[in-house]
Amino acid sequence: MGNRGMEDLIPLVNKLQDAFSSIGHSCNLDLPQIAVVGGQSAGKSSVLENFVGRDFLPRGSGIVTRRPLVLQLISATAEWGEFLHCKGKKFTDFDEIRQEIEAETDRVTGANKGISPVPINLRVYSPHVLNLTLIDLPGITKVPVGDQPVDIEQQIREMIMQFITRESCLILAVTPANTDLANSDALKLAKDVDPQGLRTIGVITKLDLMDEGTDARDVLENKLLPLRRGYIGVVNRSQKDIDGKKDIKAALEAERKFFLSHPSYRHMAEKMGTPRLQRVLNEQLTNHIRDTLPGFRSKLQSQLLALDKEAEEYRGYRPDDPSRKTKQLLQMVQQFSVDFEKRIEGSGDQVDTVELSGGAKINRIFHERFPFELVKMECDEKEMRREISYAIKNIHGIRTGLFTPDMAFEAIVKKQVIKLKEPCVKCVDMVIQELINTVRQCSNKLDCYPMLREETERIVTSHIRDRESRAKDQVLLLIDIQLSYINTNHEDFIGFANAQQRSSQTNKSQGAAVNQVIRKGWLTINNISIMKGGAKEYWFVLTAESLSWFKDDEEKEKKYMLPLDNLKVRDVEKSFMSSKHIFSIFNTESRNVYKDNRTLELACDSQEDVDSWKSSLLRAGVYPEKTVTVESESTTTADNFSMDPQLERKVETIRNLVDSYMAIVNKCIRDLMPKTIMHLMINNVKDFINAELLAQLYSAGDQNALMDESQEQAQRRDEVLRTHQALKESLAIIGDISTSTITVPMPPPVDTSWVGGTTGGRRSPPPSPTAPRRMSSGQRPGPRGAPPPPNRPGPLGPFNNSADSPQAPSRPNRAPPSIPNRRPPPSPTRQVPP
Repeated sequence: MGNRGMEDLIPLVNKLQDAFSSIGHSCNLDLPQIAVVGGQSAGKSSVLENFVGRDFLPRGSGIVTRRPLVLQLISATAEWGEFLHCKGKKFTDFDEIRQEIEAETDRVTGANKGISPVPINLRVYSPHVLNLTLIDLPGITKVPVGDQPVDIEQQIREMIMQFITRESCLILAVTPANTDLANSDALKLAKDVDPQGLRTIGVITKLDLMDEGTDARDVLENKLLPLRRGYIGVVNRSQKDIDGKKDIKAALEAERKFFLSHPSYRHMAEKMGTPRLQRVLNEQLTNHIRDTLPGFRSKLQSQLLALDKEAEEYRGYRPDDPSRKTKQLLQMVQQFSVDFEKRIEGSGDQVDTVELSGGAKINRIFHERFPFELVKMECDEKEMRREISYAIKNIHGIRTGLFTPDMAFEAIVKKQVIKLKEPCVKCVDMVIQELINTVRQCSNKLDCYPMLREETERIVTSHIRDRESRAKDQVLLLIDIQLSYINTNHEDFIGFANAQQRSSQTNKSQGAAVNQVIRKGWLTINNISIMKGGAKEYWFVLTAESLSWFKDDEEKEKKYMLPLDNLKVRDVEKSFMSSKHIFSIFNTESRNVYKDNRTLELACDSQEDVDSWKSSLLRAGVYPEKTVTVESESTTTADNFSMDPQLERKVETIRNLVDSYMAIVNKCIRDLMPKTIMHLMINNVKDFINAELLAQLYSAGDQNALMDESQEQAQRRDEVLRTHQALKESLAIIGDISTSTITVPMPPPVDTSWVGGTTGGRRSPPPSPTAPRRMSSGQRPGPRGAPPPPNRPGPLGPFNNSADSPQAPSRPNRAPPSIPNRRPPPSPTRQVPP
């Protein structure tokens, strides 16, 4: 073949396929191969049977090939077949091979006409074959047959594309000669994935069935729809020959006589036929393997390096070794403790960039969610004043009091402090839930030992639940401590003397915070009408006095500034058409907030962003809307009354005193809550995992049962070891191959500009009418035997530089009559040695 140094390359790929098939996958490596693509009844199966010289493929109506058939042809002195799924069993009767293909196909796809991408591996040893590896794919169909799914065409197309999209796959596009080449499904698919034609080899079948007066000469000479690797014509047995059991050897001889005797093909007979196709495929596949070998080797090496460490751990692994189990238990518990602490305290490695978790989420609970819950508990201003007036009147009783009673102040304060219990308990619950989520995330690394993971989660979660009750008791104790004594001598308390001046001081402090920026970020204004452009995203800036939005984050083009006076926040139900979470801002005096809109609906990507913006608005004094029940509404309406000026001054005084004292209590609670939870919950759980978890696991039961690995882990270990061994074997196989060879270069791009009177590679039809042609566009002008001009690929273009004649150019007998005055090629310049 002229390629002796690379003779073992195709057997090499066969060995690699076996090595990887034994582990169930190909390690994401694309092995060089040839995929046979064509429509139904295009003659694919007959071409493969001609290669082998035997009838061994199923036949019948509909889709015969329903699973990819990986056919490995190996030159040997004897003749037999082997299936990868029947290791060690030799099939010498090729009828049995056909039956086994049918049975194995039905085993996966069922008795209907369905298809499956799971391949069947068949290896055929024969003295009549050259080393070759092909994949026979299902024929392209258009209409479902029987109980096939309606999308059978799409399924087959997707299966074919899985193979031919790989750069390492050569495409053997089989097209019958008695159809229009421009409508060839095989060539269309090949062009989709290989537009330059670097990997496509054309095969024209059924040349003997063309209409009288037509031929495929232009196609076979690569002048109509040219390919870089050209076309080869073959003549298969007819259905009558197959039914009559015509011998394939006799069919090959008849094929040779056909090409030698046909006036349109006799000048290229040596370039046609099944034996020629087999030799060309052998050469092309060999050269293709050689070209892809360096990249293939580097992929193998990179995957081997990635598995080295894990394979070293598994090598010599004894699952039932007690010492190994004890060591592994210690390592797993230690790793769990380290992971838990990293998630709580934060770490630079393995940072989650998708969402907050662990310590970061607990921090958000402490400083955003908990303050938000505290503010939500604040009562309505009118309700507060009404309660204060009732308290004052009830304390004075039947008498009209002259002074503001301090008992009214104490009663209102205690009622407000009791309301703090609910947000404090809710804060503990949120922290508990996040701790449990963190434990589950850390235990993911224990998946290989299901019993250990289950027991670890149970022990740690039980301890967290135990600490939960203590933490809640302590938090409620903090509230009871605040209730036990109202300290009116606190340094931050304004006192009765200064209560009247509270309003002016508040105004001054707000005036000083005008320019304070609280938050910036992107929000979508959701309630802009479609006529005005629909929902739009703007850059929002929240200060202590206003909410402004800009066109972008450069803050140059301000769209609007909304004062925060008399504004409140309410939740808006999420629309089923929208993926965003929405909240709205409205005016308590029923005024328009933004242009003609009573509300301003703002949308965020997540609920966490909504909660965060609400917390920021709280800092700016924009409180959430109170949900008023029907009963409270009726009570308020019924009890509407007017206060005399003296009572109103008393109510205002106590209202300012309550505000001052509750600010002190809130500040204290906001400071003590994170400290209490950290001490009683988080730090305690960390200490428990570090010091007590291992002892609890030992006392829980049988340590050997804890360290029983899961079935998935055992499969993973076996798969890693087999994959590692297969990669090593593959690299050793590749290392033994000599890469010194006679190189057959890639054929140059096909140029048809020399053909006179052509358009896009098609010949003009002759003036005299002839029978209609399907493969060529008309009768060939000039003498039938005229060869192509010099310096151009011959009848098969790519194969003029084949291994049979490495550098033999085409003979310029005479130029075609359509190109007069053709100059001879210039003589080569002689090199003068220096």
